[in-house]
Amino acid sequence: MKSIHYAGGELLTGDAIADAVVQYGEALARRETSAAVDIPVRFPDGRIEQASILLGPASQVIAIPERGDFEELVDDGLVDRLRRDARNLGDSKPAVDDDDKSGPIDFDDFDLA
Repeated sequence: MKSIHYAGGELLTGDAIADAVVQYGEALARRETSAAVDIPVRFPDGRIEQASILLGPASQVIAIPERGDFEELVDDGLVDRLRRDARNLGDSKPAVDDDDKSGPIDFDDFDLA
């Protein structure tokens, strides 16, 4: 289990969930955008509820390993989605294909009027 420290509080969740939240938050920050994410969290009395986290450029999220007697929280679908969304945000730099032999675009060939 990991404790996510966020907005002055902490949320206890599974290791993979916490890691995916941090990874997604980093990707959002690089793109200077934000998103709300719902994750399962465990309360001190053992109950499990959903928590909403707003991630973005100003978010300060820290995930710290925690010891405890509770079973690990697992949500493979959520983790896969957060990792996929982080990858899809990717690098904001345009990709260049080194094998492209088409040469520069001549904008005079287009009727832009």
